[in-house]
Amino acid sequence: MKNLLTFLAVLLIGGTGLFAQDRDISGSWQGTLHAENNLRIVLKIAKDDAAGLKATMYSIDQGGRPTPVGPISFKGGAIKFSVPSLNGTYEGKLANTDGTAITGVWTQGPNPLPLDLTLATKETAWEIPEPPQQARAMAADAKPEFEVATIKPSEETTRFSIHPTPSGSLIATAATLSYLIKFAYEVHPRQLTKAPAWIETEKYDLTAKPDRPGQPSLPQMRKMVQKLLADRFQLRFHPAKTELPAYAVTIAKGGLKITKNETNPNGNPGYGGGPNGMRVVNSTIAEFIGFILNDALDKPVVDQTGLGGARYDFLLKWTPDGPQAPGTVPNPDAPPDIFAAMQQQLGLKLESTKAMVDVFVIDKVEKPSEN
Repeated sequence: MKNLLTFLAVLLIGGTGLFAQDRDISGSWQGTLHAENNLRIVLKIAKDDAAGLKATMYSIDQGGRPTPVGPISFKGGAIKFSVPSLNGTYEGKLANTDGTAITGVWTQGPNPLPLDLTLATKETAWEIPEPPQQARAMAADAKPEFEVATIKPSEETTRFSIHPTPSGSLIATAATLSYLIKFAYEVHPRQLTKAPAWIETEKYDLTAKPDRPGQPSLPQMRKMVQKLLADRFQLRFHPAKTELPAYAVTIAKGGLKITKNETNPNGNPGYGGGPNGMRVVNSTIAEFIGFILNDALDKPVVDQTGLGGARYDFLLKWTPDGPQAPGTVPNPDAPPDIFAAMQQQLGLKLESTKAMVDVFVIDKVEKPSEN
């Protein structure tokens, strides 16, 4: 249940489903999920414009932020819905004749848990906490720079991370220069040429603070890292174009299977988890390629979906390629490889091709200067 504990309060509102044919179950339903800790859950159900149902879930004891519920159906007294971002499902049925109680089961992972819901009244409804205030965004026309940046060789051998903080700082652990270039310029390592071997092997810890308050947008953060690389690593390059083996992302024949997020069109994307369940929040396809696919695949990836700047939420589960340990028995329930997973779960097709791509010809680079 750690995924539920970690991510239930992260995402935003959405979700549609089928029309409840035998009873109107619109309203606020609430119950306690007895997991590692007791979690008070609120499920708000309403009719949508397409004569179906939509719902939003809240975890009261985890901050109460809204979590989108996917398809929801109610027929013959039985209710079913999914929460794609959590890889969770709920199945229940009306437990009394006046339609004010539902007995059901929440499933997320191998151990289903009972979750009974009661229709709340104005007097009994649990108060949903106000979500914490978002960090104030930096002005869109601002051109921030890192005022202070600490770079030192990393002693970390297994853990790698890079993330912006709500205050606007950037923190990286065990990051190679190759990865910092990838982050700054949205390129695959194969798009870097004439680079010394150490940019792939030497690892650094980085903490950098911008010269003004507010949370920078992702493009602003990339610009700051670009200047940092030029100042501290003396990175110089010139661009070129060449045809390379690549992967193209297109919309599959059956259409998209991902949820559009229209809550924060100027916000930064969010990513969590790994191949067993990569949660993507408020991301464009181009950002998903830059952050995830260019890490997961051995060739550059080009976006041919035509989806532009539209933002989406989805969950992707795949089994990475690579050798298995001797004696390992294949798991029949393991998710498919990333090619099949993207098509089945997202409605996106990933196929090999050749494409003209930008390459960076490295003219000069040095190990970082002292702090």
